[in-house]
Amino acid sequence: MTRARWTRERWFDLIFLVGFGFKAIDGVVELVIGLPLLVLRPMQVDAVARLATATELREDPNDLIAHLIRHGAASLSAEMSVFAAVYLIVHGLVKLGIVAAIFRGSRRLYPWAIAALGGFVIWQAYEFVQHPSIGLAFLTLFDVVIVALTLREWRHHRSLGDAVRSLLGRQRLDRSGRTPRRGSSVPSSREFTA
Repeated sequence: MTRARWTRERWFDLIFLVGFGFKAIDGVVELVIGLPLLVLRPMQVDAVARLATATELREDPNDLIAHLIRHGAASLSAEMSVFAAVYLIVHGLVKLGIVAAIFRGSRRLYPWAIAALGGFVIWQAYEFVQHPSIGLAFLTLFDVVIVALTLREWRHHRSLGDAVRSLLGRQRLDRSGRTPRRGSSVPSSREFTA
């Protein structure tokens, strides 16, 4: 078995896959945070935040993340709590839906993924202008990179499975079992039946 060279294409594939892995994790985290926010009152959220950060603050009284969590929970109003919950739940579900669709190999959903993430980027950029924060800047930049990589993969008519095969140094076989010629694209089995 020959060892595949790490070409520019393979580096983009790695970034694309790692980015989508983080998107999936981010979507799950947003759901895990958003669902309790929907049912808990601000005082309960503050109590949970204090409990969750108590150990960390005992170990490191200057921990920035723990202080940010406590400050955010303490300043949460009832309206803001509902808004944050709905935003996190919708954002998390959209991210998980995008990751699941692209993981399935459905290239028809790429434009929808790009539009949904692009909408979040625009909204996050607006929020950043109104209330600048490092976390929001990082999240927005991360979403911009994912949109760019998704657009690139869609233009190249590639699925998430193609990126995985590229990283593993394997080539996709055409319907007859042969390796396709360089530059030709082989549609997935779903596309043959669609």
